[in-house]
Amino acid sequence: MADKEPVTDLDPRYSSESASPTAWATARERLEAAEVFWLSTVRPDGRPHVTPLVSVWLDGALHFCTGPQERKAKNLRSNRNCVLTTGSNALGEGLDVVVEGQARQVTDEARLSRLATAYESKYGSDWHFDVRDGAFHGEGGRALVYEVAPTTAFGFAKGAYSQTRWLFPEPSRR
Repeated sequence: MADKEPVTDLDPRYSSESASPTAWATARERLEAAEVFWLSTVRPDGRPHVTPLVSVWLDGALHFCTGPQERKAKNLRSNRNCVLTTGSNALGEGLDVVVEGQARQVTDEARLSRLATAYESKYGSDWHFDVRDGAFHGEGGRALVYEVAPTTAFGFAKGAYSQTRWLFPEPSRR
């Protein structure tokens, strides 16, 4: 799936007077390069759950993996809505990016093979996965793979502050 161009908005309430919206291409580069993301999901009882993880951007979506019995997988079984966040913890510089969407499990083995290659290319041989039975298999055992195509994303540029919102067209269903 090719990346879809979102509608871009600058929120002047939270932006410096001279700010302009951040281009989606800039945010996408940040998502491609970032090493650590924070995944927010909702527990079945409604309480939030946040955890750090690694992720790769491929085919217009972020992808992550987790064991089938981990809290995030359990949460996603009852509520697919989630948020992935990455950025810098410095106040005066950088770009924080927040991606909202629904997690969909990836089971197609051709796609999983492409994703396994992307993980190893980005994170090195410690992140090598074999693909079989619709999942990743590595040193930690079986891992389910999820994709999150953005429905809405936010960019928070720091230094010259700006808050950009990107609204995406409805993701295509595979």
